[in-house]
Amino acid sequence: MLRQRIAARPRRALVLLLPRVVLSTTAAPSSPAAATTDFCASADGPLPFTLQTKERVSSDSCWMRFGLPAGRRYLGEDRTLPTCVKVRFPNGTNEKGEPKVLEKSYSPVSHPAADGYFDLLVKAYEPRPGGGVGAYICSLEVGATMDATLKSERKMHGDARVLGRWAHVGLVAGGTGIAPLVQLARLVLEDPDGTTRVSLLSINRHEEDILMRDALDALAAAHPERFRVSYSLTRPPDGWTGHVGRGSVRMAEQALPPAAAAEGSTMIFVCGTDGFVSSWGGPVGRAPRQPDGSRGAKVQGPLLGFLADAGYLESEVFKY
Repeated sequence: MLRQRIAARPRRALVLLLPRVVLSTTAAPSSPAAATTDFCASADGPLPFTLQTKERVSSDSCWMRFGLPAGRRYLGEDRTLPTCVKVRFPNGTNEKGEPKVLEKSYSPVSHPAADGYFDLLVKAYEPRPGGGVGAYICSLEVGATMDATLKSERKMHGDARVLGRWAHVGLVAGGTGIAPLVQLARLVLEDPDGTTRVSLLSINRHEEDILMRDALDALAAAHPERFRVSYSLTRPPDGWTGHVGRGSVRMAEQALPPAAAAEGSTMIFVCGTDGFVSSWGGPVGRAPRQPDGSRGAKVQGPLLGFLADAGYLESEVFKY
């Protein structure tokens, strides 16, 4: 009934009224039988996910809820870890315009313990040779099926754990880079035993470009002692009282946890376009290509940019 009432409301209220998820510290099921039905574990090939709800949240972005395959309750096996899916676009092309199956990774904006579904925030970039996965996803109609593979857990400086790992977490998002950071914020803030404080900085061009603003403001209202959110615009309207610009050392100092307060106490996550991430933390590199021709894994690379200039340590920054 709650989900039916939510779906009937406008988009902005829908984001705010998502039910609070209470985590269990025991993520694994209690029996082998449960393991085959409770979780949507990694598979050799992609799995089908059915579009249940779709809302346009900006001129080129959609919020979409996908139901899990029958018999499965959760997207990831461990509901205390961030999740990520690789979406398969069967009718894409390569850079030469030749037919090719394309894949692109997306982090849900829903909590990893969401029961029976996950939510994506997708930007429909203009289709082009070698691209177009976002436009494909946004073109889906309710009831359509999308094939995607659950990606393996992401290790951040050698460990995939998030809960209880740091005293302070800072999140720096450029545009749709907000998606994985919202999931992180929800995961940390809705930990019943958590004390970690979270600061999120969302940077956009225009005020109407701020994605999930109502959801972020609601999280701040629900966790006033542990969560604060700041906004920056590169083209602010008259009367704008938030930050202005794409980033600076001063902005980092004002909007994020202090650098090197104590070894291991702070972690800053940065997500956005390659250029955005590079300006804040330095470029992300790539390992050599795989034997099958696919791109190598991401490599963090040295810490540069605003965060380095603000005094953060390389061990205190993770570039998505």
